[in-house]
Amino acid sequence: MEQGMQLIDGNGKFNVDGLKDFMTATEFAQSGLSYAIVAIIGSQSSGKSTLMNQTFHTNFEEMNAYSGRGQTTKGIWIAKCSDIDPFTIAMDFEGTDSNQRGEDDTAFEKQSTLFALAIADVVLINMWYKDIGLENAASRPLLKTVFQVMKRLFKPRKKTLLFVLRDHSKTPLEYLKTALLEDIEKIWAAVAEPETLSSAPLREFFNVEITALPYYEFQKEKFKEQVAQLRQRFVHSIYPGGLVGDREEVEPASGFPLRAEEIWKIIKDNRDLDLPAVKVMVATVRCEEIADEKLKCFTFDEDWLKMKEAVQAGPVSGFGGAVSSILETYLSEYDREVVYFDQEVRNEKRRQLLSNALMLVRDAYDTMLMHLYSNTVKNFKTRLEQSQNEGQEFIGDIHLYSQSCMVEFDQGCEGI
Repeated sequence: MEQGMQLIDGNGKFNVDGLKDFMTATEFAQSGLSYAIVAIIGSQSSGKSTLMNQTFHTNFEEMNAYSGRGQTTKGIWIAKCSDIDPFTIAMDFEGTDSNQRGEDDTAFEKQSTLFALAIADVVLINMWYKDIGLENAASRPLLKTVFQVMKRLFKPRKKTLLFVLRDHSKTPLEYLKTALLEDIEKIWAAVAEPETLSSAPLREFFNVEITALPYYEFQKEKFKEQVAQLRQRFVHSIYPGGLVGDREEVEPASGFPLRAEEIWKIIKDNRDLDLPAVKVMVATVRCEEIADEKLKCFTFDEDWLKMKEAVQAGPVSGFGGAVSSILETYLSEYDREVVYFDQEVRNEKRRQLLSNALMLVRDAYDTMLMHLYSNTVKNFKTRLEQSQNEGQEFIGDIHLYSQSCMVEFDQGCEGI
């Protein structure tokens, strides 16, 4: 089982170094766009960690029922899911409605719920099946928070809400689904909306899925059997028709650390969560990093270094074409690696990369021009001296030789 890493502690501190090590150890960044983020939220002691471990073969800490029903998960934890394609990250969240937090300390609950919705593709909402239809059930304030958050975000990338009804017994699942969907629609309709979203239906924001699981303690085999079926829904989850929602604006995995840290910072600072701004910030940092890497590769490219050295001795035939070909190799690599980041940002950083690379080429270019200039002047003097020795007309020869030498200089310049 995959060991979890605490991404955000109970005091809201973001684990920057831990996430960096996690990215390296799991090779998450190499997955490109082929990944999914799955988060779980729900009441304290509702079996969230157990469900994640059983479904994704992770190793989040679970509650020991014999030690009492206290808070087990503190903060937010992440782990790589074992043997699931695509690369899937599981996120285990501290339970809501916690005694330890107290009635008046709901800030972390709301912040973590907001973070789950902002960062995850699929959010599992873990709830007791008996809570359906109850006005004061623990899931209702949670749902209200989720819906308020999403409406405040205006039009984010569509998410999947997967309701997992725990300890399901005799009540037919279809009846529970109907009742829960009605409940969800009522909560959605009751939440105050920005004017521009007054008529936006729930389905524009969420794909809503509902499943149920039997009592874990008393029906372990049946529970594991149904969890195995649930696990299969996350295999190929990003394929068309898969569980994951809209993928049109998904960002590369390499930007996950920056994106997660910035979103959490915005949430902690109590500012409105501006996802487009986060997207631009992540694109700016990552495109700069990739551009710097390509510039470094060009600087130490063996063919370029040979060309640079050869120019010192004299003109190099085909200098311009050769250098352009080498540079185009690294520009093409840059284009491939940044293709899914914000277009304006990646285009701007490409222009900067090209400008910086041309600055490196400038000295060799100037040296080539000096060689051509010196050779042209030398040829002009040689021809003029020869014509004088042969007794030819001086003024006419100057005009003729200057023209021919300038043509030769221009032709030489065309190659650089």
